[in-house]
Amino acid sequence: KLAAEFPSEDIFLMTASPVIKAVTNFKQVSKTLEEFDVEEQPSSLLEKRYPNIRVIQSGVKQLKSDEHKIYIEDGKEYIYEKLCLCAGAKPKLIVEGNPYVLGIRDTDSAQAFQKNLAQAERIVVVGNGGIALELVYEIQGCEVIWAIKDRAIGNTFFDAGAAEFLIPKLTAGSQETPIECKRTKYMVEGMEVDEERSTAASAKLGSALGPDWHEGLHLKGTKEFSHKVHIEILCEVKKIHLQQEFIQLQQTSLTFPKGEKNVEPDEVLWPVYVELTNGKIYGCNFIVSATGVVPNVEPFLDGNNFAVAEDGGLKVDKHMHTSLPDVYAAGDICTAAWEPSPLWHQMRLWTQARQMGWYAAKCMAADALGESIDMDFSFELFAHVTKFFNYKVVVLGKYNAQGLGSNHELMLRCTKGHEYVKVVMQNGRMMGAVLIGETDLEETFENLILNQMDLSAYGEDLLNPDIDIEDYFD
Repeated sequence: KLAAEFPSEDIFLMTASPVIKAVTNFKQVSKTLEEFDVEEQPSSLLEKRYPNIRVIQSGVKQLKSDEHKIYIEDGKEYIYEKLCLCAGAKPKLIVEGNPYVLGIRDTDSAQAFQKNLAQAERIVVVGNGGIALELVYEIQGCEVIWAIKDRAIGNTFFDAGAAEFLIPKLTAGSQETPIECKRTKYMVEGMEVDEERSTAASAKLGSALGPDWHEGLHLKGTKEFSHKVHIEILCEVKKIHLQQEFIQLQQTSLTFPKGEKNVEPDEVLWPVYVELTNGKIYGCNFIVSATGVVPNVEPFLDGNNFAVAEDGGLKVDKHMHTSLPDVYAAGDICTAAWEPSPLWHQMRLWTQARQMGWYAAKCMAADALGESIDMDFSFELFAHVTKFFNYKVVVLGKYNAQGLGSNHELMLRCTKGHEYVKVVMQNGRMMGAVLIGETDLEETFENLILNQMDLSAYGEDLLNPDIDIEDYFD
């Protein structure tokens, strides 16, 4: 976007990764909903397309904002007129430096995970966001103990009702064959990844996974069954014990639960053990930490007086400006510090990163030219489309009644194995919705949320399957 806005200026893209992430197959599904794939491409493609872009492959060592200078790892320095920090986030690991704890955030860690899984009989997955959900669904031939701190799965995206709708899919037989992975992996010569457990590699930041990251990854353990998932709710990891420590503890670990009450001590010796806050201990081959991300602000804080938000992100105003002159930020590294629209909230997702990046470039251009600029429309309404358990999932507005207090009501329609529709209403107006399955309601509901029409006259009929609601509000 910057290259297009300033065709005669030099644009430097500094990245620690040898590849860049490109958005492909972009589709505007509705006014605010976008669908796209994310693909890794060699950076030369970007330079070919825009002759004024130079990609510098290096990590950033230091930012000296008072001198408008960036120092990269080989000691070179670059002077900038305007700078945008888009360094993303890194996985929030439950414990650092343990070789049996894998965080999944980027393409390399997904491959390390795949390799470890091929030899695994049982793993423990900790976390309840998008990556944990997709992982648990895709894994075959391996026992999965899934520890979540909430009462129901997928708490970031759903409520308990949607979770109940999805759970049968976890115990269903084998899945449709995985689609071949659309993402190609480019290696730069001399960058061959060490075959060993790459803990060093995970310390270096790769680029974040795209929305379809698990497709085409062969996620299969050693066992012959397809799915075996046991969910431990309302618990967190209390402690992780290596085999030796566990033997010294003289505690009992549990086998994979067969029924509700049937819990037996485990005779097998595992490489690592997880003690949960509910008192249970499970042995496993390794642990996947899918407990969210923290903004990757480290390299930029030293010597710079950034305003940092409570969640660790760099605070940005409604023009994506940080608290320092000529420094902007976009994507997972930043935290929206403006008064948001009542129907939008920030979530560290690909869709928002793309919108913020595009909008930040517009703001940088407007500032450079001394023009004023309006807030981008994509910040009017929270809208996200994704896939879980092979269902299309659309979340709109305050889909979990975020910040609405107790002054709201929910309407539901659910056809088992087919669709789940939930609407959040407040004072007769639609504030949010969750749509699972091919409901074809996203555009209608988006409009009803955006125009805040009073729907109280329709009551329960709003979700009546015999009434063609799209037609009605066309």
